Amino acid sequence: MNKPEKSNSDQYPKLLKVTEDIYQLKVRYPFGMYEMNSFLFKGDNGFTVVDTGSASAESQALWEQTIASGITVEKLVLSHAHPDHIGLARWFQEKHQVPVYISSLGYKEIQRKRNNTNPDWMRNLFLKHDGPELPVKMENPEADAFEFEPDGLFDNQEHIRIGNDTYETIWTPGHSSDHFCFYSQREQVMVTGDHVLAGLAPIIAVWSEHDVNPIKDNIASLERLKAYSSKIALPGHGDLIYNLNDRIDEMISGHQHRLQQLVASVKNAEKTSWQVCQEIYGTLDPKKFFAPLLATITRFLYLESIGEVASELKNGKIYYYRSNDI
Repeated sequence: MNKPEKSNSDQYPKLLKVTEDIYQLKVRYPFGMYEMNSFLFKGDNGFTVVDTGSASAESQALWEQTIASGITVEKLVLSHAHPDHIGLARWFQEKHQVPVYISSLGYKEIQRKRNNTNPDWMRNLFLKHDGPELPVKMENPEADAFEFEPDGLFDNQEHIRIGNDTYETIWTPGHSSDHFCFYSQREQVMVTGDHVLAGLAPIIAVWSEHDVNPIKDNIASLERLKAYSSKIALPGHGDLIYNLNDRIDEMISGHQHRLQQLVASVKNAEKTSWQVCQEIYGTLDPKKFFAPLLATITRFLYLESIGEVASELKNGKIYYYRSNDI
């Protein structure tokens, strides 16, 4: 399969042509990862768009220009309920009367976000793991992303129409508990969202008290995807992937490397997640410790679940140690 080129058609000046019926739009916004890949699948009744980008003025302006170029959007299909993927769902519904589809799990996640009954959970988690103190009230600047009602829901291993093709819905928890990939057997195309990225490891983390063991879920989900023969994978960020199974193996190896670092760090002395985080990542910018610490906590939860480490609560802090050193 040939790599995409900028569309030569004046009709779609903002798009990269991936295949005869699939286009890519890099939706940019001024925060987070700064851009996300939306994919447009051409159908008889217009384009199906998978994921929208964040609800920023910059993203809206790009979509307005794209739609003004002659694009008719038939519907939206969302891979998971993170703000950079669902941010413009309500805007599409209200401004352009486009129906929105998300998984049942994604809808539950949206409802949880809207009705958060434990706003201090993350702050308390960081304190328990010896981390820096987060603000008492963590404001979410992207909270409006969850203020929409889907027009339809799908579940695992169903078949849905994307463009003119039929795609299997594949539940792939890890990056988020509600994450789905979409696979066309006929075209051997896999839409991976944030599950598999090229050259970039998506953060795997306990985002809420509802997440139990995301690393375990993520590794199992990655292995599950290897059963699908794919010519091309369409990720939510970064470059397209032409060797999906090789990239999956790299990501699993990356997990193992980080996990081994944690085990080695607590081999001879008990330590908190924050202590180990600083050993591995070095001195962290006060504004950039969040993701490394959250990832470290999540890895320790996995290691404890498989018996590689054990933990003890002392003076309100959790300390980890090598379980066979007891």
